Amino acid sequence: MNDTYMKRRAKRPRRPSRLTKGVSSTVAIFLILIAALVAVGQATREEPAELDCGISAENLTKVTVPDELNEISIDYTGFHVSFNPSHHVPNYVAWELTEAKAQGKSPRKSKFKADNDIYGCATLDDYRYSGYDRGHMAPAGDMKWSEAAMDDSHYLTNIVPQDHSINGGIWSSLEKMCRRWAERDSALIIICGPVLTDLNERTIGESGVAVPDRLFKIVFAPYTKPPRAIGFIFPNKPTDDGLEALSTSVDNIEAITGFDFFECLPDDIENEVESSTNYRVWNRQKR
Repeated sequence: MNDTYMKRRAKRPRRPSRLTKGVSSTVAIFLILIAALVAVGQATREEPAELDCGISAENLTKVTVPDELNEISIDYTGFHVSFNPSHHVPNYVAWELTEAKAQGKSPRKSKFKADNDIYGCATLDDYRYSGYDRGHMAPAGDMKWSEAAMDDSHYLTNIVPQDHSINGGIWSSLEKMCRRWAERDSALIIICGPVLTDLNERTIGESGVAVPDRLFKIVFAPYTKPPRAIGFIFPNKPTDDGLEALSTSVDNIEAITGFDFFECLPDDIENEVESSTNYRVWNRQKR
């Protein structure tokens, strides 16, 4: 609005009618609502900060394991590994997958490698001709947001001997589904690993890398209303079961592994998210 128009208005003031006042108020309210909706939309697309109860993603990825479990804690770019040097595989791997990270575009060009700084890490020769895939726990597909994260995900400390039909099949299908869920729900906390409590004597390589009979994965959506979680138990062999048949509660995975997940949550939220299992809810399209 220019100065000339403002001066002209000043010379000929008019009292606004009741209708004009009403329209102006309605427009103002409408603009405020639009601004609020835009702000909410922007908030859902930015990196989530904390749960309503004040629990950070860093705390949600912490897992309490039995005292007798052999453990080396490693913080890589984008994910955490609890590594077991006795079995040469991780106890578990945990990370936050945000909407932005799920949309990463960095190409997968890293190669598998041993982490020579970690005692007990397997070697490439251990997996060669073993008949098992080098199965990512934190998948390369979740690390495309960072070249460093992509590179770190190929350390053998993040790898478990996995049957090819599972690694390239239903396990991979869940990884892709988690990326879609992260885009829909703003962020996920994901924790997975081998079930070490029912290990047999099967190993591969000179290092004696443990081959698990089963693997677990937990997916937690902390920013949905209400928060929700679901678990999965995978056999490390060919299966005709789908993801719904393999789904279970976090409580059940805790009973199987001896681990304690999400203990930083308030008891009422923890009890609710860990006891429920509803795979079909996870496949709804809206946030």
